[in-house]
Amino acid sequence: MTVTLQSAPNSASGDQVNAPSSNTSDRKAEFEINKLSKRLHRQVGQAITDYKMIDAGDKVMVCLSGGKDSFALLDILLGLKLRAPVPFDIVAVNLDQKQPGFPAEVLPDYLRSRGVPFHIETRDTYSTVKRLIPEGKTMCSLCSRLRRGILYRVAGELGATKIALGHHRDDFLGTIFLNMFFGGKLKGMPPKLVSDDGRHTVIRPLAYVAETDLERWADHRQFPIIPCSLCGSQENLQRVLIKQMLREWDQKYPGRIDNMHRAFANVVPSHLLDRQLFAFETLLPTGQPDADGDHAFDEDESACAPATGSAEPITINPVQLAWLGKDAGPALG
Repeated sequence: MTVTLQSAPNSASGDQVNAPSSNTSDRKAEFEINKLSKRLHRQVGQAITDYKMIDAGDKVMVCLSGGKDSFALLDILLGLKLRAPVPFDIVAVNLDQKQPGFPAEVLPDYLRSRGVPFHIETRDTYSTVKRLIPEGKTMCSLCSRLRRGILYRVAGELGATKIALGHHRDDFLGTIFLNMFFGGKLKGMPPKLVSDDGRHTVIRPLAYVAETDLERWADHRQFPIIPCSLCGSQENLQRVLIKQMLREWDQKYPGRIDNMHRAFANVVPSHLLDRQLFAFETLLPTGQPDADGDHAFDEDESACAPATGSAEPITINPVQLAWLGKDAGPALG
């Protein structure tokens, strides 16, 4: 996708002295937005390739809530669709939960302007959640169960072969910490899964994308964001607190979040405690050296590394390059 940034209007005074500085600022802003666009499309294309999220002939149902993440997901998939190595269709679906003050025409107007086929499903889950959940209690669990069941049904009715959700990198890490802190499990959000009814494939193409990048993209693209008056209004949720923790880490220790995210794609079961993942009980010395074996008494050099981002170069295979398009090369450095 080619992204351009409109130049700021000239000042009323027409002062020519400020023009060079203004032009320089505009060029820098345009350069940064183009970098952001390439990064977003590269990361989504790479996630789709790594986890084989989209196949030829797929009908991808993009769940559009009205938030920045789902808007960005739809926007990026539309861009990738133009140059993808396989043909696929997109249909946007919104569940109107009858929240008070919900602007019902915002999403249809936007989708018509983009030429995107869409379906609006109207179900009053808002009243159900408010009736069943006591004031001050967390609404997320019931709300998500109701929403999930409805969207699965709609996917079947529309003939969608994939259901695309807008969860991003930070959602994955936040879920990891929630499950560790409160569930005693090492469990995040899978980038691809089969639905609990066994009938649908759910994908998360934003799995590699940072939330801060999505915020910048939403601001640049001026999506008509619709705030949520259910989950989005509950400020003391543990997920909100963990999000704040991750943001603070990212500010104090640049690269930490990227390294944490990378770690969950580089799991060493023999160095964890799960007996179902590694057969500790049958582990015996073989008498043969193992170059990849553990140096039990050595200090782990990676644990002592400076708190900076990885300098490891990005590698990409031909299939990934096909998803990214010919103009993606300069963004891969």
